[in-house]
Amino acid sequence: MPLHKLRARKKNMNNCYKKFFSISLVIFFIATWCLPAHAISIKEEKKLAQEFMKLVVRRFKLIEDPLVVDYVNQIGNKLVKQLPPQPFKFRFYVLNEDIYNAFALPAGYIFINSGLLAAMDSEDELAGILSHEIAHVVSRHISKRIDRSQTINLASMAGIVAGIFLGASTGDLDAANTLVVGSVAAGHTASLAFSRTDETQADQLGLQYIQKAGYSGQGLLTILKKIRGKQWFGADQVPNYMMTHPGVDERIANIDTDMAVIKSSGQYQPPTSVTVNHLFNMINIRLTALYQDQNAAQKQYQQAIKKNPNDPASTYGYGLVLARLGKRPQAIQHLKKALTKRALDPVILSDLGRIYFLDGQYSEALSTLEGAVSLSQINPEGLFYLGRTRMELKQFEEAVQAFETLIATNPNYRPSYKFLGETYGRLERMPLAHYYLGIYHYSVGEFRVSQYHLRKAEKGIQSPSKSDKTRELLKKIEPLTTKKNEKQKSP
Repeated sequence: MPLHKLRARKKNMNNCYKKFFSISLVIFFIATWCLPAHAISIKEEKKLAQEFMKLVVRRFKLIEDPLVVDYVNQIGNKLVKQLPPQPFKFRFYVLNEDIYNAFALPAGYIFINSGLLAAMDSEDELAGILSHEIAHVVSRHISKRIDRSQTINLASMAGIVAGIFLGASTGDLDAANTLVVGSVAAGHTASLAFSRTDETQADQLGLQYIQKAGYSGQGLLTILKKIRGKQWFGADQVPNYMMTHPGVDERIANIDTDMAVIKSSGQYQPPTSVTVNHLFNMINIRLTALYQDQNAAQKQYQQAIKKNPNDPASTYGYGLVLARLGKRPQAIQHLKKALTKRALDPVILSDLGRIYFLDGQYSEALSTLEGAVSLSQINPEGLFYLGRTRMELKQFEEAVQAFETLIATNPNYRPSYKFLGETYGRLERMPLAHYYLGIYHYSVGEFRVSQYHLRKAEKGIQSPSKSDKTRELLKKIEPLTTKKNEKQKSP
């Protein structure tokens, strides 16, 4: 192989390894550092997950596309409904990472990487991987292993923490890895990784959840084979203590056996028609076109259109890629062409309206987005850009209505708070402007800015519920800003 290709391959491997390394060590850090040396309780488990989420938000990029996030949560919650009552509320997140991975934290926090989600060909596969992670939480595998790991001493933890920061800040993975291995060489590392018994139990329970929810266990088998085929690391490149899901080959063989038993019992659920589910396909297209490598995505959709020029899905995907590349006029042409085949598709209409907006064509954006919103009761992105379009057209009262509706139906869509606050500012209704801007800056971790706005809101807000929310957030922010001030004052 030519030298430049070897170097490129090594660079790619290092980048992938660095991401895997960082997130694995963060898990180790929280799992052994944050909890007292006794059995982990439900309360501690919830606190652990909250602390981890703070690190995730700071260190990794979450995909906040409401269409993607809502869809994953919809499938996840459909599986959760098959469970007996749980002490946790399950939450599902999508990380903007290419590596094929999914993992669960204590207290029902479940993550799937965008690369793995984009590689799926059916809803059955998504249900399969989510059911497996749900089973880890239900069985409390993570919590039990955290409890067993309490024997790791302070010196070992210091090495792990040093490895986290060395690996993340300098990229010197060999040195960081040496620190970590040296710190935990006494054999404690194995206590934190899932065992093959854990994996088998999670697969078996996951298959039960899948069947009860009406999906086929074939999806779990298919996605595991894709993960096996995409594993970039050899045994000599990733230490065993970083392997969160060991024994993929063994798991595939076991699931094959379990599937045969299910089929012989007459309880087998065949692959469902959702394999060609329209919404799943739209999610898959958006992930590829908007979040994967844009050059690779462009080539993929160019080839697809060449093969089938009249395919609306490929035309839509190519339009999204063109918009991402800044070629908005061409993007608009492709989305309009896709609409000739799917004239009433609210997702394509919303994206067309968004691109009109970004291109400064506000009148076209307004009519397109109003049409998209009228076709779908829940259309977060359509409502968001409808509100922004109305702002640009100085229709501020109408913009408020769009953002208020969005927040009522999708309260986790953070940018809506920012623009609602700005709209109220244009209307000179300053207490409400400060209130929503305070919530927005709190949600993105800008606590001092949030504190400023909320203190302003506190003086003039009229709504009792908003006053209570303002005081609640200020109470949460106070220790955070105080701690930051103390750090800055220290030599």
